[in-house]
Amino acid sequence: MEYAFFEGKILPVEEANINIKTNSFHYGTAVFEGIRAYWNEKEQQLYILFAREHYIRLLKNAKAMFMDLPYSVEDLVEITKEILRRSGIRWDVYIRPIAYFKDLALTPKLLGFTPDIAIYTYNFGRYLDTSKGIRVKVSSWRRNDDNAIPSRWKVAGAYVNSALAKTEALLAGYDEAIMLNQNGFVAEGSGENIFLIRGRKAITPSYSEHILEGITRSAIIRLLKQELIVEVEERPVARSELYTADELFMTGTAAEVTPIVEVDNRKVGNGNVGSITKELQEIYFNAVRGNIERYKVWLTPVYEK
Repeated sequence: MEYAFFEGKILPVEEANINIKTNSFHYGTAVFEGIRAYWNEKEQQLYILFAREHYIRLLKNAKAMFMDLPYSVEDLVEITKEILRRSGIRWDVYIRPIAYFKDLALTPKLLGFTPDIAIYTYNFGRYLDTSKGIRVKVSSWRRNDDNAIPSRWKVAGAYVNSALAKTEALLAGYDEAIMLNQNGFVAEGSGENIFLIRGRKAITPSYSEHILEGITRSAIIRLLKQELIVEVEERPVARSELYTADELFMTGTAAEVTPIVEVDNRKVGNGNVGSITKELQEIYFNAVRGNIERYKVWLTPVYEK
């Protein structure tokens, strides 16, 4: 049986339902996270990736939305572990915590409402093709400006922006969109951060470019610097740089490390997954499964030994 955390209780997921009058359902004021857990068959262990880091970000973002949740980071990690244990999950799984205003009221504001949090699991699989790579399109839809709806907060309503860009790309025959910010510089994908490789240098848009402050992004920067000895530069990135990059890839909890092999009908490099991206993928996928001892600090084991 699959379990969820809902209104302070762990219960069967079928019983975790909101009322159609729920405030955040109408105004997109929920704040959420996406967390992956990876199954290590050899160790018979399920590892949650960056559990604390995700809940730290969730609570900070919730606070910015005037949600004062009655849970600590440690509380939410333990609740998540218990959900996974009760559900008997022994495979790769995606975890979705979402904080929202549960009041049955129709006013678009952030004050005077009661916040709550729900946590459930989802059998996601691969979000994008991490083996062969994907084709992407630079979207006509611009990324949210920080003074409109901050992209650094995972606010539900902001993802209308992502949905428009992703849908445009799919209808045009592509796999994903790349969004520019209001200044015309590269921001990110519809739900991913982006990296370019030029020679032995990795380039990625800085936090000031209206991007999500990606947890996977930070991990990838560390791997590039420490494992591959690749210089990383965080700065504004022009659209035209996408067309002349040696390699491109996207990162994110859902996307993991996804190579980009074509942008706007232009091949990236020779049109195949690049050597640095391949090496990075191998290290990353081993690290998240607990196969590299020095990166087990990223992981939270679910089952007691």
